[in-house]
Order: sequence, then C-alpha cells, then structure tokens
Amino acid sequence: MAESRTSADGGMETSYGFREVADGEKQGLVNEVFHKVAKRYDVMNDVMSMGMHRAWKDGMISALNPRKDPAYKVLDVAGGTGDIAFRIVEASNRLAHATVLDINGSMLAVGAERAEKKKLSDNLTFVEANAEELPFEPNSFDAYTIAFGIRNVPHIDVALKEAYRVLKRGGRLLVLEFSEVDLPLLDRVYDAWSFNAIPKFGKAITGDAEPYQYLVESICKFPNQQDFATMIREAGFSRVSFTNYTGGIAALHSGWKL
Repeated sequence: MAESRTSADGGMETSYGFREVADGEKQGLVNEVFHKVAKRYDVMNDVMSMGMHRAWKDGMISALNPRKDPAYKVLDVAGGTGDIAFRIVEASNRLAHATVLDINGSMLAVGAERAEKKKLSDNLTFVEANAEELPFEPNSFDAYTIAFGIRNVPHIDVALKEAYRVLKRGGRLLVLEFSEVDLPLLDRVYDAWSFNAIPKFGKAITGDAEPYQYLVESICKFPNQQDFATMIREAGFSRVSFTNYTGGIAALHSGWKL
C-alpha cells in the first residue's frame, strides 16, 4: 500500500486509519467504531481473517499453555467479547481466572452475555477501563494477553509499560495482531481482499462500511513485526520473539517480565 506503517518511534497515537487526527482524538473515534460493531464483531473477525483467526487464537492459547491452577490469573485486554478469555479458562480445565478488560462497554456487554451462556461467569471478571491506565496493583497477573486490540490503543508504548507493571515477575505478555505479510503475491492478494471486500462485507452484515474501512487501514499503519518487537523490548520485556501466522497476515508476539 502507498501508506507507510508507523515505526517503533510511534505514530499510531495520531493515526485513525489513514487519517491524521489530533493526539487525544483517536480514542473517541475508535470507541464509536466498536460501539457500532460489538454485536457482530466476532462474525466480522471471520470475514477480516477469512476464518483463520480461530486457528491463530488457538495457537496463542497453546503458546500460553495456562496452568491448571485456581491461583493462575490472566488479564485479557481489549477482549470485550470474551473470545480469548473463554479459551484460556477452558484450556485450564476451568480452573484459571481471567479478567477481561475493555474500554468499550458495548463489547463487554456482549462478552458477559456469552459468558453466562457458556457457564463461565465464575471464572471471569469484566472490567471497563483504559489499557493505558490499568486499575490494578503492580505484580497482579501471571499473563497479559491482547488479540487484535493493540493497534487500536492510541499510545501503544504506554499500554506496554502498563502491561509490564501489572505482570508478576516471571509473567508473560502475548500479543496477537494483524501484521506485515512477508510472502510475495500473498501480500497483494490480501491487500485486494482487505480494501475491496472487507468494507463491503461490513456494510452487508452491519449496515455500515466505515468501521471496517478504519479497521483495514489500521492494519496497514501498525508497525511491522520487527518494529513492534522493538517496542516490547523498550517497555522492559525480555526474551522477546514473534511467530508469523499465515505468511505474516498475523503475528504472535511474546515477551517475559524477568
């Protein structure tokens, strides 16, 4: 794409898709997007990833390998609909506890309703708060997960430092995010799909194409794998690594608080 990705030095805080906005303006615009798409968010993840997000999320949970222990505590950020948290709890044999944090009340309402239906409410806490100002004490969690949400946080560096703060020593950060395709031809195919098909599917499913136009553009602006890994290191994390999924359409980033 003609639009260049932001670097490890920043830029996402003023990038609303391909539009430049004032620092402080992005959060409100992003909130409005997710109020609009909350009830169909998981359906649209299928569209945006061509169904592959399910396998990528399963890979994330396998990498996390949550302990089967009632004392094991995970913070899942920007996880309002519960997709990752449910997987974590199930992988722990319904012993672990997951706190689902999201800045968007509409997304959390969907997650709480789904948790009731799955009979997982005892293992979950839903918290409406900002990833840049986590309402938790330092050293509170064994793991911090965020899937397809970090690119919507205006000040990513601040959110990563908050992740480091609330993790226990020995705790792990896992970030799953759309990334830079590294296979020739696949990058052009995926770009064509993203910009031509996804907004149209969004309009057909939700009646509004604009939120999906933003989501597609935000993927193109997000730092590439190496730059984002640098940001994770700069937040204090050790043993930082990433694994590409499906030729880099998505990447799973890992870091440890040692």
